[in-house]
Amino acid sequence: MRGDRITTDLPGRLDRLPWSRFHALVVVSLGITWLLDGLEVTLAGAVAGSLKSAASLHFDNADIGIVSSAYLAGAVLGALLFGWLTDRIGRRKLFFATLLLYVGATLATAFSWNLASFVLFRFLTGAGIGGEYTAVNSTIQELTPARVRGWTDLVINGSFWLGAGVGAAGSIVLLDPAVLSVDTGWRVCFLIGGVLGLGILFLRRHLPESPRWLITHGRVDEAREIVESIEARVRGEGLAMADDAALPQLHLRMRDHTPLREVWHTIFTVHRQRAVVGLALMAAQAFFYNAIFFTYALVLTDFYRVPSAHVGWYLLPFALGNFLGPVCLGRLFDVVGRRPMIASTYAASGILLTLSGYLFYIGVLDARTQTIAWMVIFFFASSAASAAYLTVSETFPLEIRALAIAAFYAIGTGLGGVAGPALFGWLIDSHRRGNVYAGYLFGSLLMVAAAAIHWRWGIAAEGRSLESVAAPLSSSDD
Repeated sequence: MRGDRITTDLPGRLDRLPWSRFHALVVVSLGITWLLDGLEVTLAGAVAGSLKSAASLHFDNADIGIVSSAYLAGAVLGALLFGWLTDRIGRRKLFFATLLLYVGATLATAFSWNLASFVLFRFLTGAGIGGEYTAVNSTIQELTPARVRGWTDLVINGSFWLGAGVGAAGSIVLLDPAVLSVDTGWRVCFLIGGVLGLGILFLRRHLPESPRWLITHGRVDEAREIVESIEARVRGEGLAMADDAALPQLHLRMRDHTPLREVWHTIFTVHRQRAVVGLALMAAQAFFYNAIFFTYALVLTDFYRVPSAHVGWYLLPFALGNFLGPVCLGRLFDVVGRRPMIASTYAASGILLTLSGYLFYIGVLDARTQTIAWMVIFFFASSAASAAYLTVSETFPLEIRALAIAAFYAIGTGLGGVAGPALFGWLIDSHRRGNVYAGYLFGSLLMVAAAAIHWRWGIAAEGRSLESVAAPLSSSDD
């Protein structure tokens, strides 16, 4: 009943678990969405040249920028709507609903017939993936042991780039006019991505609701059954767990929902300093990534004269650098700490983009060396971007975790992401390297500023339970 008090050790029991097959299932079932998102978004970038063809939809660079911004606008609105629902009705229901929307809209994109239809379907695809960000990130945080939470979150978010690599490789074949016609190749790309997404639904059937979410909604018995089931699976693997006597006790007062007024008061008043940090990280990485990645193919085709069918070859090393960053650096976020690692990866990304942008401006780079430069930059930027989601999801209370992710994703993407592709599409259309370099400098400045903000006010959350980083709103110690 609402207002009833409980004392539970269930969050502590989840944090003490050793890494097991259950956690691997969580990583695969939820993280694979990022892989498919990487596949689909990379294909969307790679097909830009085909969409501009007179034999296809005949878009121009400004149209490509509008399409990219529509995708991100959908992601913003989807994150807010589904983030609210994730906190209200549960993680599990929403990571099924958002996946269905994402897959359906991706399949529909393959049948677009003009700019308006393509923009609509990309908007809906974005809404699905925006909802996935909130439902999936909150679930991952709440099911992963505290000591490996940073590394797990970074690697899962980094798996986006495995999909990007697959998408880049696929585009080499599917966008080759000798294999498929210009108007057919890009449609097949989206069809394949949508069909693959259907397979995730079967994997997710084996995942439970978050016990942490259940206990705050009065469903303590269900939460206990789930935790006991996970523990039984761990013991069945012959793995040891810490002594029950050492587990922290959490005192909660039941509530069926959190009013929106309390949500915004908690985020922007009670935790105002954390809100500034989260907003700075999300806005900076959104502009940095979306401005460059969504116009990646345009830079190659317009400035380096790379044929659109060959763009995939240049996306492969770029994707590799992005994936290796979280894999190689992820453990340091748990061992060295959040503050030094987040600040250093943001600063390194901004400084390196400034240097490579200058080399682009003076014309000493070719397509190969430009790709190498981007590969090095995004080795650091990929970890930085993933850490932004990690930060906003672990530094706000349990009852508003998904909506906090949604709010900062929406505001950050709205400020930095939606405008970025459209702006860079216009800058590239000017065919002036100086204009594009100015855009790079602005993105660099945002990243360095975010590094300074996090170094000053960031939270040291490594190895700590979510409840100690941010006490639940329903905590009751009296």
